[in-house]
Amino acid sequence: MPEPSAMSRMESLLSRMHLHSICESALCPNIGQCFERNTATFLILGEICTRRCTFCAVKKGVPLPVDDREPEQLLAAVAHLRLKHVVITSVTRDDLSDGGAAFFASVVRLLLEKTQTTIEVLIPDFQGSRESLQKVAAARPHVINHNLETVPRLYPDVRPQAGYDRSLELLRRVKEFDPRIVTKSGLMLGLSETEDEVLATMRDLRKRGCDLLTLGQYLQPSASHHGIARFIHPQEFERYETAGKEMGFAAVASAPLVRSSFNAGDLYRKAKDWPQ
Repeated sequence: MPEPSAMSRMESLLSRMHLHSICESALCPNIGQCFERNTATFLILGEICTRRCTFCAVKKGVPLPVDDREPEQLLAAVAHLRLKHVVITSVTRDDLSDGGAAFFASVVRLLLEKTQTTIEVLIPDFQGSRESLQKVAAARPHVINHNLETVPRLYPDVRPQAGYDRSLELLRRVKEFDPRIVTKSGLMLGLSETEDEVLATMRDLRKRGCDLLTLGQYLQPSASHHGIARFIHPQEFERYETAGKEMGFAAVASAPLVRSSFNAGDLYRKAKDWPQ
């Protein structure tokens, strides 16, 4: 069990610096372990999402205006925590003309200029905008992560405002813009997908040049969210990890409590050591 003081210390820091974390907003099961290690996945562009994915615990509705203080506040938090690898994500902001891409880019550039940390961004799909994605890629984060979340058959129920092919195209385009950027994606399991569907989705990712993959058990945030169809046996997670390595992923993290940002720095280092 994590020390309560560690939880309190991180919560106090985020509150004091007017920052949000996806750890808190998405009710991540690893929050205690991460906060105890003085790390968090920062949530920029506010904490209210414009989309209504049925699996996600993040607040949904009409977002507040963008807070221009966030980049400097995030810089201060990264410096205070002495992070070697920082993960930055956001709510989806379909209300913004570029989906928040320029804001992502400004945060990345500031951190690259002022710190020595490696930077991973977990981005929305920007409604398929090539120009928005290019803004983020041009800032040169070390990792661009975009989660498919589930298999194509379940998109209408689980991600009704997203598109499977659109998300795959985003990951492909990152490599087109800058092949040096590591790409990453993740899947939640237990939503009624079959093993064959998971393997087919993994192959789709590799065809688009995706380097890193995370797979974890979906946990229902509340009774009003998408139900759990089944709990995946640890041996099935092991089979996916083995299959992913055979497909050519640089690294695969596959276990019940794996989340896309958990031990992200370790996964990135495996990609950098990967003989391509």
